[in-house]
Amino acid sequence: MTETGRGRHPVVRRLRGWLGVLRDDLWTVRADPLPAFVWLRWLPHGVLCLAALGIFLGEVAQLQDHGGLPLGYALPVGLAKAGAVVLALSRPIPAWWLSTTATVIGALGVRQRMMSGDSHDFTWPWTSAGLIAHLLVLLLLALRVPSRVSAEALFLTLGITWLLQGVLGAPDYQSTGVLAICLFSFAVILGMALRGRREARAELGRQATMTAEERARRTLLEERSRIARELHDVVAHHMSVISIQAQVAPHLVENPSEELKENLAGIRQNALEALTELRRVLGVLRSENPEDPYGLGPGGGAAPDAPQPTLDRLDALIENTRAAGLNVVAHIRGEPGRPYPPGVELSAYRIVQEALSNALRHAQGSDVRVEVSHRREGLVLEVTNSRPERPVPPSPGAGHGLLGMRERAAMLGGHVSAVPTLHGGFQVTAFLPRDGGATDYANLPLERVPGIPEPEYVFPEPLPRRDPPTGEETP
Repeated sequence: MTETGRGRHPVVRRLRGWLGVLRDDLWTVRADPLPAFVWLRWLPHGVLCLAALGIFLGEVAQLQDHGGLPLGYALPVGLAKAGAVVLALSRPIPAWWLSTTATVIGALGVRQRMMSGDSHDFTWPWTSAGLIAHLLVLLLLALRVPSRVSAEALFLTLGITWLLQGVLGAPDYQSTGVLAICLFSFAVILGMALRGRREARAELGRQATMTAEERARRTLLEERSRIARELHDVVAHHMSVISIQAQVAPHLVENPSEELKENLAGIRQNALEALTELRRVLGVLRSENPEDPYGLGPGGGAAPDAPQPTLDRLDALIENTRAAGLNVVAHIRGEPGRPYPPGVELSAYRIVQEALSNALRHAQGSDVRVEVSHRREGLVLEVTNSRPERPVPPSPGAGHGLLGMRERAAMLGGHVSAVPTLHGGFQVTAFLPRDGGATDYANLPLERVPGIPEPEYVFPEPLPRRDPPTGEETP
């Protein structure tokens, strides 16, 4: 048998494929409810139910009075068309089948009455109420199903209209086929356009969400890169000390063994290689503006080759901030007892620096208090600014500030709290453990960490004012 005889002709295969797609699209009873409205959630449902009631009454009256059909015939047809409108709210494809079937049954019944001469001058094959019902069904269908399914339903509707009016025909009737084709096409095109617009807005919202997430992720990575670059100097210092100690150690022992010399030489070589790798990492993590990463002007940052700042440089930082236009006072409570690890001092300096930078950007003309408290458990930092004296212009910052503070504190097992005050200011409080590593305090809320008081939302004492000509502070 030939390929054509076995039904494998290309045209036959294409026709079978199209029929399969048509069956999958339209032979279903799945639910496709209307999207919920925020303020008027049930208004469209109520309006469509009222329209269905009008369609039912109008269809039954038209089929019975003008079409000559008995009540037992007209009533189910009118009920089916009205029910299709209500059903289209949740299951548009079954509603379309119901409306189409009711239309065909009603049209055939009226055609029989016209053929027998019992009905004259009737709107056929679509009655007025049936036309409105199918129009609503197609619109609701096009709003919720893919465009291909809407087009298939429209073409089948137009094909049924052509079969009824163009092939079967009937005597003495008012044609509604052309009007139905125009209205149905408009309804489907409108529904497809509205659905496409809704999908485009939803996709735009998803893209905006993804963009915001990517921006936040990029900001986090940039801040971590900056922190890693700053910690490079701390690590490099320790590696340099290891290298020097390994080089000097053989000279401190009389008659060192060859094994000791080899081990110390290996330690020194490994330290030198680690320094080389650190320099390569530094080249990758180098910031765009290492001299002033926080925007405090000259003196706010360090030169590219200068040591990383420590708490000893807080006075210079505060003076630079005063020169930028803020009234800043500093208070130091307690004594450190023993030196902090370099990473703790670097992070403390950067947290205060970032808090002052935020005050410069967002609270121009405000009073700022900086408190550094040395506790047995660690270091407590508190930077509080009052309400700005004038409107704040838009900030050009990239949103690294609070994120960088939290990253630095979390790296050391500490915490950062940033809250607005009741008087329109802002307060940043940070706790850094003394050892610079994760401790039992890492899982505690900030207010439960030893040495950190409850957040204060007013200044504990009036801020002193600085006399510009002399630079002295007066109450």
